[in-house]
Amino acid sequence: MSLPTIYCGMRDTLELAAEDGWTVTIRVRRSRRARRLLLKLDPAAGPELVIPEGASRAQADDFAQRHVGWLRNRTARLPAAVSLVDGAVIPFMGDDHAIKHCPDMAGVVRVEQTEEGPQLQVSGGAEHLGRRLTDWLRKQARHEIGVRARAHAESLGRQVARIRITDTRSRWGSCSTTRTLSFSWRLVLAPVEVLDYVCAHEAAHLVEMNHSRRFWRLVDEICPDVNSARRWLDREGSRLHRIG
Repeated sequence: MSLPTIYCGMRDTLELAAEDGWTVTIRVRRSRRARRLLLKLDPAAGPELVIPEGASRAQADDFAQRHVGWLRNRTARLPAAVSLVDGAVIPFMGDDHAIKHCPDMAGVVRVEQTEEGPQLQVSGGAEHLGRRLTDWLRKQARHEIGVRARAHAESLGRQVARIRITDTRSRWGSCSTTRTLSFSWRLVLAPVEVLDYVCAHEAAHLVEMNHSRRFWRLVDEICPDVNSARRWLDREGSRLHRIG
């Protein structure tokens, strides 16, 4: 027997409870574009219930309650969240680095090879460590992605108008009709070959704004191991969204 749904705030969230006491809070969003009730789990933002036009809130709540077991199993399989604090270990360009707080160090962030292994050393107050490191990672992402995306575009006879660094959850990169390429800063955490693949993928969209066979042939021409990079993102991508 399912337990009652508990409403929170202005009914834009709900709390589901399983029979053994496990609970979870879910964001609720109505969507004109949705065609059916949808319960999904974002690795960073958590679970969300999408309600299409024509569906009642009661129907949506019942749908979510019937899928609480599925949600619990998916939540249990999520990678552990990693905060940007002293002593935590995060990947940078695919290699694990320990975060080391060095309050009196000159500069903001420094990459150091130590006897204990690679470190990301961060200066300043401990309360600003997470923000400082995130800002630095975004800056590195802009540089690493910018160099590769522009090089791939030039190899295809195209030019990039602008590069945007974002923290989008739904995709690693995108290409607009104005030749603006957008990328998640979290790609700088991934191995170099994975970052390079996403840059090549979006550069190819400057030629083909689709995923046709011609598009994938272009990507193959400028990126040596597309399938391996795609498999890595499918397997490990959710872990990057649990960092920070």
